[in-house]
Amino acid sequence: MKSPAETRNFWLLAALGSLVTAIGLGAWHYMEVHGHIVTGMDNQVVWGLPHVFAIFMIVSASGVLNIASIGSVFGQSAYKPRAPLSGLLCVALLMGGLMVLMLDLGRSDRIIVAATHFNPTSVFAWNIILYSGMVGIVAVYLFTMMERRFNPYSKHAGLAAFVWRFILTTGTGSIFAFLVARQAYQSALLAPLFIVLSFGWGLAVFLLVQSSMFAWTKRHLTPKVERRMAKLLGIFIAASLYLVAVYHFTNLYYARQTAFEAFILRDGGVFPQLFWLGYVVIGSLIPLALLFHPAMAGEKSTAIASVLVILGALAWLFVFIVGGQSFPLDIFPGHVVTSSFGDGQIAHYTPSLPEFLLGVGGVGAAFLLTIVGIRALNYMPPDDYIAPQA
Repeated sequence: MKSPAETRNFWLLAALGSLVTAIGLGAWHYMEVHGHIVTGMDNQVVWGLPHVFAIFMIVSASGVLNIASIGSVFGQSAYKPRAPLSGLLCVALLMGGLMVLMLDLGRSDRIIVAATHFNPTSVFAWNIILYSGMVGIVAVYLFTMMERRFNPYSKHAGLAAFVWRFILTTGTGSIFAFLVARQAYQSALLAPLFIVLSFGWGLAVFLLVQSSMFAWTKRHLTPKVERRMAKLLGIFIAASLYLVAVYHFTNLYYARQTAFEAFILRDGGVFPQLFWLGYVVIGSLIPLALLFHPAMAGEKSTAIASVLVILGALAWLFVFIVGGQSFPLDIFPGHVVTSSFGDGQIAHYTPSLPEFLLGVGGVGAAFLLTIVGIRALNYMPPDDYIAPQA
């Protein structure tokens, strides 16, 4: 039985999530009626701030399932109690991200065409199968965990989800890797890079949700498990930072990419600032210090580090997605191209309020699905302890 206070708090949170989601839908309706002229996007920057939110949630949905995989597939007992919450967050984040992605198409009503006319040569078409398949597999995985009669099949379902999420994240990275019309991308490193990034982003989201749940109910995670998960997050952050460095060093090796790297890392105005300060310092180095320095390590430091990792992820995605489109295309290498259309010119993009609200609306939808699932199915990890009273 839930106490009256818990019931009241649930309805307050549900109302908050519904309000944020409704605001996001209202922003989409405003852009749908008035057109993309009310956004900061143009013919060169066609993926703006909503795609930053959408890609973050989709990639994090894959990474957050890593918690369940460590418990079910690799048999780590410390992670098994967290597997149901991990699966729930995976579905919620994926649905929230897809909501933003679909509503930011410009003609959202045409999504039925993409769904019913499959183009096997398009990585976008393949991702429709990957996303819907992920939801179906994770739903079966959750069922095998929650229904005692089917517990023996949980490991097999977990293995299928483990393999599928690698394929899904590879597909997400390949969306950019196969874009030959964008000089900023076109790299085979993007598929493994997105996989490694998903580990850190997903775990940061999971730790933040878990700590919020425990704080709400005035409970605490056992110190041993908390420290173990904090170190795992630190390893993922370091691995992500390493692969991002490899990606940029690889670009610097090719003469045709040096101008782009100079733009992103030094001369591009807001993009170098977001990369160095937002991703490297705030999103990576400070969290690593919070997680590994003996004087700062702890439950609160882990929560703060998780928030910083999420902020750093959004900063990196903005640089990667928007910065990659802002840099002019090198259509005729070795020649200077000028025209009244603005060929060879750097595009300037300023996010509009409706774009931001649409992205936040997707977060609200994921939040709403999560709290409803937690309330209905009791996904609270059971291996916590009540802090002793002073």
